[in-house]
Amino acid sequence: MCDLHSQVTRDVLVQVAPPASIQAGHPVDTFRRENSALKQVIATMRGISAEIANLDGNASAKEVILRLRQSANDLMDLDKHYQRKEHALFSCLERHGITGPSKVMWAKDDDVRNLLKQMNQAAHDCGPTSDEARQFFNQHATAALSAVEEMIFKEENILFPMSLQTLTENEWAEIWSVSPQYGWCLVEPQTGYAPPVTTGATTRTVPHDATIMMATGHVTVEQLTAMLSTLPLDLTFVDAQDRVAFFSEGPDRIFARSKAIIGRKVQHCHPPRSADTVNKILEDFRFGRQNVAEFWINFHSKFVHIRYFAVRNTQGDYLGTVELTQDIAPLRELQGEKRLMQYSE
Repeated sequence: MCDLHSQVTRDVLVQVAPPASIQAGHPVDTFRRENSALKQVIATMRGISAEIANLDGNASAKEVILRLRQSANDLMDLDKHYQRKEHALFSCLERHGITGPSKVMWAKDDDVRNLLKQMNQAAHDCGPTSDEARQFFNQHATAALSAVEEMIFKEENILFPMSLQTLTENEWAEIWSVSPQYGWCLVEPQTGYAPPVTTGATTRTVPHDATIMMATGHVTVEQLTAMLSTLPLDLTFVDAQDRVAFFSEGPDRIFARSKAIIGRKVQHCHPPRSADTVNKILEDFRFGRQNVAEFWINFHSKFVHIRYFAVRNTQGDYLGTVELTQDIAPLRELQGEKRLMQYSE
């Protein structure tokens, strides 16, 4: 329905939402330049398709296939563009009551990701003949390329104009400041954009030397921050209202986090396909039916263990949920014992 709606209103959207002129290096400028680069890759792949169509019979297409695989690899860079959009841009839009992109566009992003993943795998499995290459385009590339183009249209004519009309300068500065941790898609940002010095929600006023007194001792804010950042795991705390209140900033985070998610509903921090699972865990924790939920997945050569714990006070009242994420692949490889003092390399 989302695709059908944009197709039906395509001409109207182009008329009422012309691209706004913005400064080079502004987050939207970078998003748009990435989209232009993606269009160039798509044009390259369609050009390769035309070359293959002109090959006779079962002729060798080895050199053409190599270029096809390179273009398919280039399109996988799109995930960086989507992550910045989903975690930084969507977070700011939600502060203004705009939740549609988080609920609808993110689901479409995941559809595109799946199509590109299938296309990339098929491209690398594709044999060196023209017949196999033509079959690849018919079965995988056509749908994937169209899906990328459709999302580019939605961004350029719906999402970006709406965002430019809605977000404040401080929010754009916030998006700009957190964007590097997600990376860039095919192109680097231009220079020129000068964000305000103060970035609103990202500013913290608690002094580092402030002491936190607890039942079993005390630490300063600086010490506590350093300790949490040293632990070989990622920690995120969601309060009793299901809003992200804190996350640790270790040097090797498994999943990228942006300060823009502070105060964001945790349901909006996950792909829509995961919303039912997230809500189920939080509901079970809130009403005392469960205290722990855990998952483990293979992710980018890591074996990731994800655990959720209900946080309660001494009276048993629900205060929130803490998420711990850790790559336990090295731990799974341990054997025997290590009793002697020896530092790792």
